[in-house]
Amino acid sequence: MLIFYCLLILWLAVALGTFVYLFNTVAPYGRHESSGWGLQVSARFGWVVMESPSVILMFFLGWMMRDKLNVIHETFLMIWLIHYIHRTFIYPFWMDMTTKTMPITIPISAFIFNIINVLVQAIGIYYFTEYSESWYQSLEFKLGLIVFVTGMFINIYSDFLITRMKKNKGPGYHIPNSFLHKYISSPNYFGEIIEWLGWAILTWSASGLVFFIWTFANLFPRAISNHAWYKDRFEEYPKNRKAIFPGII
Repeated sequence: MLIFYCLLILWLAVALGTFVYLFNTVAPYGRHESSGWGLQVSARFGWVVMESPSVILMFFLGWMMRDKLNVIHETFLMIWLIHYIHRTFIYPFWMDMTTKTMPITIPISAFIFNIINVLVQAIGIYYFTEYSESWYQSLEFKLGLIVFVTGMFINIYSDFLITRMKKNKGPGYHIPNSFLHKYISSPNYFGEIIEWLGWAILTWSASGLVFFIWTFANLFPRAISNHAWYKDRFEEYPKNRKAIFPGII
């Protein structure tokens, strides 16, 4: 267990390094696509590949550890898979991706991240953390589940509105003005941060907390970059709109 928690601290340090790095280098895909990052691959194919460990590996580890899992662990597994089955096999096919390709370095790096993250979550929660079946009645589980579901709704609905807007206005980028888009430039990122905060609360685990920190470290700088991109591209972009947290930043 000591080795695992030492590795968890190291993984947290990598998250903090990534946070600093992303303030200086914008991830080169989507609206920020740029040359010089390697061979281009299909954006949909790359997305499915890079997210697939979060479904396939997590399910495999859950099956391998099935003798140690109680109904609470199985509930966590179901919650996780609901998010990632949508993220891996539904999202990339209904989302209208304006940029059809991405540098191969993006899915490779994300694939590696997801393998490590799944191992951290599965080992930390399924192997090292015990829950009684009364955990369903705990404040942590109830509050965390509410926060998780709220974040997932914000995330998915924000993406849906972008797709609908493109169908109504044509391909390319436009200024969204509905739902939380009225207040922040990246409500999908805002929703995902809330979602994994809920995961950290409902699992009440060090692994869950580290994933929440990783999510924030990855998405917050990207939201700042997206906000700056919108302001540079559209002169009429609303001046009072924030990047990721309504009314704050």
